[in-house]
Amino acid sequence: MQHRFMLLSLVCSAIHAQSPPRPTSYELRGGQWFDGRAFHGATWYVSDGRFTARRPARVDSVLDLAGRFVIPPLGEAHNHNAGIRGDTAAARRYRDAGILYAMNPDNVPRLRDRQWGVDVAFTNGGFTGPGGHPEALVLRNLARGVGKPEDGRDVFYHPVRTRFDIDTAWTRFMADKPDAVKAYLLFSEEYAARLDDARYSGRRGMDPALLPYLVRKAHASGLRVWTHVETAHDLRVAVRAGVDVVAHLPGFRPDGPTLADYFPVERFRLSSADAARAARAGVTVVTTSSELLEMMSAPVPPGATADSMRAARQVVEGNLRLLRLAGVKLAVGSDRYRGSSLPEAIALQKTGIFTNAELLRMWTSVTDRTIFPARRIGRIAEGYEASFLVLAGNPAMDFSQVGHIVMRMVKGRVEAPPS
Repeated sequence: MQHRFMLLSLVCSAIHAQSPPRPTSYELRGGQWFDGRAFHGATWYVSDGRFTARRPARVDSVLDLAGRFVIPPLGEAHNHNAGIRGDTAAARRYRDAGILYAMNPDNVPRLRDRQWGVDVAFTNGGFTGPGGHPEALVLRNLARGVGKPEDGRDVFYHPVRTRFDIDTAWTRFMADKPDAVKAYLLFSEEYAARLDDARYSGRRGMDPALLPYLVRKAHASGLRVWTHVETAHDLRVAVRAGVDVVAHLPGFRPDGPTLADYFPVERFRLSSADAARAARAGVTVVTTSSELLEMMSAPVPPGATADSMRAARQVVEGNLRLLRLAGVKLAVGSDRYRGSSLPEAIALQKTGIFTNAELLRMWTSVTDRTIFPARRIGRIAEGYEASFLVLAGNPAMDFSQVGHIVMRMVKGRVEAPPS
């Protein structure tokens, strides 16, 4: 009996030796904490990797934040560079900017990396129409030697014409374990006219009449639907179909390679009624506006005039204002493959449409929880994951302070500031 007891003790000791270290508990004093509207002084604690306002029985370390400003982590709600295996430079760029959550709304499943260094959600392949976006993009990449043919059709994109096509693609799609569903609407008011017209290859999407069926199928499987839109009509179709996230601001790019293809602008312009319907439906709209806004601030390109550039900018800014006034949730996403949501947020701030505090809330709590709605993230609140950024100055007064990160905590672990 004694021998068996000694053996059991040795086994238990070995198990204990292999167990992970106990999470450090912290007292965080002297900080100014962002509550989604303003900064307030408070003392918070971290226990088991989560925030609590109550002092835990054990405090391992006290961190004095010395009056600095604390915000939740930043998010990127639309970028196809997020979570791609081997792209360590992009992962470092995100983390250095304080972007700890990202959405990749169309990716090759075999290349996704869930240990990328930033928490990423993936839709895997998107549902589009025959010859629809992103088929032309895939074919161009293959011609340049980028990617593999077997990663295109029925993997990176699923072309569907009927409900039967959706059902057929669904088994393969679900086998790759997506976090959400991506659908493509492009100029859906012209779906029939563009369907078999080679001039519009890559500039069309799925039949708008199929979208409600896809949404019901996705929701029945516990998946939310992110929908690419181009025009105001696309947004109306998406809202009526019950999608969860509109993955672009209508009017975020021209219908072709030059700014002259932006016209007529009315097809991109939202109405107050459009914004009100989106708000009532609880739809989130991802901004993806910075590239066009930057173009509007540059010298007049070929095929455009100062008046045409002004008209395009008025559409983009007008759409943002209408959505803001209606109370539509706006998430910050860039769709900039070589960048991140940082230039997107800067471009939005320069419009003057949002206060700095509003933009901070969009970029943190709205964006973070749009990407991971089931997680308690994006807020500094009781029971939420203890991830945050400590800034040198007040970004509500000087928005550039978002670039001055002096400390960060990720899931209860202190990390060094960006190098």
